[in-house]
Amino acid sequence: MEVVVTDENFKAEVLDAKIPVLVDFWAEWCMPCKMIAPTVEAIAKEYEGKLKVCKLNVDDAPVTATQYSVMSIPTLLLFKNGKVVDKTVGVVPKAAIDAKLKPLL
Repeated sequence: MEVVVTDENFKAEVLDAKIPVLVDFWAEWCMPCKMIAPTVEAIAKEYEGKLKVCKLNVDDAPVTATQYSVMSIPTLLLFKNGKVVDKTVGVVPKAAIDAKLKPLL
């Protein structure tokens, strides 16, 4: 299950999470974001209980997007213990994301 995060709930949902968190920075108008969305949804289902998957709309949460220097979307940031441990920009195959997740889980 994907959790919608905003500037207001980012700390509680992502930084204070007890398990690793994958945050998908996206926007409604972004075509590549729509292309990677099914992959992110599949990851959310596959890793349920081991990984928290969140979606952050950069138009609705500009403070957080700026804080993490998100210049291009889609950007996937992987957090562990409140710190960014990996960053993926653009549309990538699920296998590439899996390869980054497995060592952390």
